[in-house]
Amino acid sequence: MAELTELERTREVVRDAYAAAARAGTGCGTSCGDDATFGAGLYDDATAAQAPESAVTASLGCGVPTAVADLHEGETVLDLGSGAGADVLISARRVGPTGRAIGLDMTDEMLETARANARAAGVENAEFVKGYIEELPLPDASVDVVISNCVINLSADKAKVLAEAARVLRPGGRLAVSDVVADEGMDEQTRADMAQWTGCISGALTPAEYERHLRDAGFVDVEVRETHRVHPQAASAIVRARRP
Repeated sequence: MAELTELERTREVVRDAYAAAARAGTGCGTSCGDDATFGAGLYDDATAAQAPESAVTASLGCGVPTAVADLHEGETVLDLGSGAGADVLISARRVGPTGRAIGLDMTDEMLETARANARAAGVENAEFVKGYIEELPLPDASVDVVISNCVINLSADKAKVLAEAARVLRPGGRLAVSDVVADEGMDEQTRADMAQWTGCISGALTPAEYERHLRDAGFVDVEVRETHRVHPQAASAIVRARRP
């Protein structure tokens, strides 16, 4: 059997960790920090009320991308690594019946959970599809907004993820994600720890690296703004950019 590539190995580690979280019905667990830095505790009551409690409590994220995406009626939104579906269902309500919210995830257990949450919420303009964030199964220029919540840092090829996001965005489309960014001095021991990778730490880009990859993908109006610390060597950040 051919040896797995770094991208494939990383996918397997991440998939196993998040499939286990879905089966257990939990959030991100102890490796992701406490409720003040990760998960459901980041959603205010009004936002949390827009999705089933089971979707919000299972959140694995480090922020609330729907709070900064400035969604409008009729838009099509794509959530990269949609997990239990909270951000997709919140987005679906904000874009209304003429809009559409798409969640993409590679983990069967998460997709099953998200679809169950959508049915429970009675949301009809949301759908969940299986795929990789490095190989989006969507046509060029097919969405208005790309969001993501602490997922891009888990990829072993973040430049490819951002290039794919740019590809599927319509001209003038927006990227608005919450993600973890690493301090410039993150030590190699932390980066080498794959358990921390699935906990959203060791795979993170520095802010400067993030900005460079976004510009290389063709984005403009790039912003990477730290919001709160999640680790001695990393922080949560809001990342925004626009396809010209």
